[in-house]
Amino acid sequence: MPDELMGRHPEVTQDARELVELATTEEGVGELLRRGLDWLTRVVPFDLATLFLLKEGKLEAVAARGPLANQAVRKHSLQLSDFPSLKQALETRRARAFTEEDHSHGDGDPFDGVLDLPVGHACMVVPLCAGERCYGVLTLDRAQCETYAQPVVDLVEVYGQMLATALQSAEQRAVVERLHRQDHEHAKLLESQLGGDSEGILESSLSPVMRDLSRRARQVAETDTPVLITGETGTGKERLARAIHRWSARADQPFVSLNCAAIPAGLLESELFGHVKGAFTGANRDRAGRFQMAHGGTLLLDEIGELPVELQAKLLRALQEKTFEPVGSDKTVRADVRILAATHVDLHQAIAQKRFREDLFYRLSVFPLRLPPLRERREDLPQLTVFLLEEQAKRTGRRGMRVTASGLARLAAYDWPGNLRELANALERATILTRGQELTAQSFDLPSGERAREVPIPATVEETPAPLPAGAKVPTLAAVQREHILRVLTLTRGRVYGEGGAAALLGLKPSTLQSRMKKLGIARLEGFTAAEDA
Repeated sequence: MPDELMGRHPEVTQDARELVELATTEEGVGELLRRGLDWLTRVVPFDLATLFLLKEGKLEAVAARGPLANQAVRKHSLQLSDFPSLKQALETRRARAFTEEDHSHGDGDPFDGVLDLPVGHACMVVPLCAGERCYGVLTLDRAQCETYAQPVVDLVEVYGQMLATALQSAEQRAVVERLHRQDHEHAKLLESQLGGDSEGILESSLSPVMRDLSRRARQVAETDTPVLITGETGTGKERLARAIHRWSARADQPFVSLNCAAIPAGLLESELFGHVKGAFTGANRDRAGRFQMAHGGTLLLDEIGELPVELQAKLLRALQEKTFEPVGSDKTVRADVRILAATHVDLHQAIAQKRFREDLFYRLSVFPLRLPPLRERREDLPQLTVFLLEEQAKRTGRRGMRVTASGLARLAAYDWPGNLRELANALERATILTRGQELTAQSFDLPSGERAREVPIPATVEETPAPLPAGAKVPTLAAVQREHILRVLTLTRGRVYGEGGAAALLGLKPSTLQSRMKKLGIARLEGFTAAEDA
């Protein structure tokens, strides 16, 4: 940006500040562009000034000023490839004044067919580029055949850079607001869906690995030790983090989450540490970062493996010293924050590839917790389906839905690459497509092949069995019942009582099932004892 021009034209500086401040208000990009053109009318002669924004290879007019501006101009659009001069201005990022010779060589008039302008009329094209983005072009036209002088071109080029910077600021503001809105809605959804049951579903798990995880999470929750939660996408890392917060002495203080993969890299430092007014374009007020928001409470750094390397050193210092400086400030801020981090990335591999600092890894992973994928704890499926169906009922009103034994076997036969998130989606889809209240094996449309295992699906009364071949020995009813009960007990790891227990899955009272097991000679299930139900 030519500083000498700024010195010769102090009005540009003031108007530029107004444009940037406008970009950070609620008035929107449309008002920003209109105000920008109003300013231009005071300093540069033209009969038509048009702002085009670039969208998928097309330039679409969004605002126009001047005696020649009309509805046709304001609705005009151009294919960028048809106008070499416009394309060149964007590629070189330099403003350009047209001469009569340019027109005579067939560069073309952007308003051909829209306005009746004389051949050789004066025209200027100004690119609107900031950072790595080009947002569009500004065109100026005069009916007179008189080329714009170079000092005027330089001045309008400065204005174009100012306007592009304001557009960039408006775009970044829109991104941040959308992400904040998504974070808020996501937090509300988690609270409404999970509430205080985040820890309940951990405690009710049958699998030894989840019981051990819950025990260890409760132990570390009582301290301020940093915790690194790892696991595949969809395993419930944020749910575990919220449970740790609720179990801690900080439960009454804020729980703040930042998804490091969802915020543009250029905005992450401000999101973490905040900024002061004037720190950068668009910073028209002081703003607290996530560290300050979480003061006294817990800060979850989700997808920590996606944090840019240049920010990792600043984060490490903040963790070690519990202090930081907001962007644009030389004042140190102290924050009492308990740090939890989560990632699906292999951080050891990221360290080897120089994408993650080893010292930061050791600072975060004082107490690592690994959430196992769903395929490693299939015995939890009965309890998980009950929990997820109950939570879906709060949103959909479809209460009383249950998964039959054959349905559970179908779910257990799948490897669940999307884990709990994919299971919840599968249950909701099956609930929508099922008219009754029972979800059978046929209710679930799951991929087959390498993601599925061969698991026998027990027959139930609502499923039509295959005909027996001729001469086959027909098993007795008692034998069929005994085999079916054993299959269900295997699925529930011997659990008879409670939600997700064998009695609930079979639709029997626990006392009735116990009596039938005794009659059929099922005194115990190998590998499990009655203590499992205690």
